[in-house]
Amino acid sequence: MTISIYIAAFGFISIIFLTLRDIRIFRRTKLDSYRKGALRGMITGGLAWLGMIFAGNSGSEQIGLVIVLVAIYFNKKGKREDVFGDAPVMKRVLGETAFKK
Repeated sequence: MTISIYIAAFGFISIIFLTLRDIRIFRRTKLDSYRKGALRGMITGGLAWLGMIFAGNSGSEQIGLVIVLVAIYFNKKGKREDVFGDAPVMKRVLGETAFKK
């Protein structure tokens, strides 16, 4: 097994982490931009999973890495509302926000 599977797995895990973070923020704040970000993350996560499968095959590592990089590119942030204020870095990373009624 080559290192390309580890690179592809890191890209996939990054997308899934950010998607779960967007889901958590959407459930707490009900802001539409985070819902759209979570939906985009699920689609690009599937694409990254496909790229990870290709990267695991012995003949198509480069194709798999290209698919994962395209998925990361399509998972760009977009315009979001400020929900953190002056929260510390760890709260921002984990997506901790105040609940909105």
